[in-house]
Amino acid sequence: MARRRLLGWATGEDRRGEFEEVALVHLDALYRSALRMTQNRAEAEDLVQETYLRGFRSFHRFNPGTNCRAWLFTILRNAFRSRWRRRGHELVAADAATLDAESESATVDGAAGHPEDEFFQTVLHGDVDRALKTLPLPFREVVILADLEELSYKEIAQVVDCPIGTVMSRLSRGRALLRQALGRFGREHGYLKKPE
Repeated sequence: MARRRLLGWATGEDRRGEFEEVALVHLDALYRSALRMTQNRAEAEDLVQETYLRGFRSFHRFNPGTNCRAWLFTILRNAFRSRWRRRGHELVAADAATLDAESESATVDGAAGHPEDEFFQTVLHGDVDRALKTLPLPFREVVILADLEELSYKEIAQVVDCPIGTVMSRLSRGRALLRQALGRFGREHGYLKKPE
């Protein structure tokens, strides 16, 4: 059996066991990110399921010893973007003018009014989660990966398929937009004084 594994001829059972061992430990992190991307629990569950299915099907291409977490986040991001496109949404190019215009027009979602949604917002830290939702997708995904999932710049660059410098730039801009949104929420709730 060891010989077959060295040659890459793992049986279905061996392959499934290996996949479970290295990939399933990241389930919670992937779900949190999927939830923040989709902003819907059922869609997040479907997205994670699709991610693991795609991951299992292409597990033979995964290099043992490399970063499985970053590999899975890449699959998650690609699956999300595929779904986004299928629904007729246009993916935003990362040029600053377009992203600045989008961030100015982003609005804050109010409470959904459904008890489950209100509870869900509380679990996800309410205002912080709503502020994340206001960020354009290219900024939101790097903020989530860096600040919530604690991936390194190099890992994020691999996941979003762009240079490290672009990751750093998006992260800086995303954090600035997040601070602005949180400032607005703070003023709305009376935590901060409104400018006179």
